[in-house]
Amino acid sequence: MEHLDFFSAVGNTPLVELSHSSPKKGVRLFAKLEGNNPSGSIKDRVAASIIQSGEESGALTPGQTIIEASTGNMAMALAAAAKQRGYQMRAVVPPQIAPGIADLMTLFGVEITWMEPRSGMLGPIEEAQRLADENGWWFAQQFTSPANVKAHYETTGPEILAALPQVDAFVAGIGTGGTVTGVGRRLKEKNPDTIIVGVEPKFGERLQGLRSLEEGYIPPLLDMTLLNRRFIVDSPSAFDAVRRLVELEGIFAGISSGAVLHAALRVAEGMDGGNVVMIFADQGWKYVNAFPWMSHQQRPEGAPDDVAWW
Repeated sequence: MEHLDFFSAVGNTPLVELSHSSPKKGVRLFAKLEGNNPSGSIKDRVAASIIQSGEESGALTPGQTIIEASTGNMAMALAAAAKQRGYQMRAVVPPQIAPGIADLMTLFGVEITWMEPRSGMLGPIEEAQRLADENGWWFAQQFTSPANVKAHYETTGPEILAALPQVDAFVAGIGTGGTVTGVGRRLKEKNPDTIIVGVEPKFGERLQGLRSLEEGYIPPLLDMTLLNRRFIVDSPSAFDAVRRLVELEGIFAGISSGAVLHAALRVAEGMDGGNVVMIFADQGWKYVNAFPWMSHQQRPEGAPDDVAWW
């Protein structure tokens, strides 16, 4: 009998057409629903790949504690995978994460250390490295591990091409750079003319430390030569796209997915025809308590760009 565990359940997520959302006749939009992974996000791919890489190299051994710098999804993905192997999980987290995410991390068994962000998560990354060195913990290093890119080059990209051989544009959040680089490289090997589009959040004054490309910081895993276009999307635009996605397609995706959809619609408007593939990194359920998709009049007060939604 085939061994069925957390790791075997990662990937092979559905690619679905958004048949009611295209702004232009002849342009088809497709979304890769990564919220269907075991812990609910695309980070399951990265967590599984990084843990397996650590085990194969001998750097990660039974009973160790894993530590990572994360705004939520990666910590939960690592925690879920760690439970299958008997590891403990700790995370260094910026305090501006979305409401309710800390509670979810705690539910997953993540022990949290709070740390202010600096230069694209550099503050939490440095603190995670310090704690790993002091305590003998294993630092997962999603921001620099080649296993991150490998996960998407070997799984996400091939899955997309198997479902849709002709991809004219690919749109995904930049984040660590792993998804854009891994999938982008695979897609351009098949079709060098594929347009690769990276999406970043616009952060407010309280989150200056989380800025990356806008501030001149390039994530180590990001291959800039693959990027054809880049969009910076503010939170209200992402919220509105999430709400419209539910209304038109019945798909409840996360905030980063709304930003990706917002950018993809802009890309589609400039195309004469073709297929646009988007990565919807997670589902919207974990953000329910924050009500971000509500109309401008109904949303809680405060600057939405001061929250690290993704």
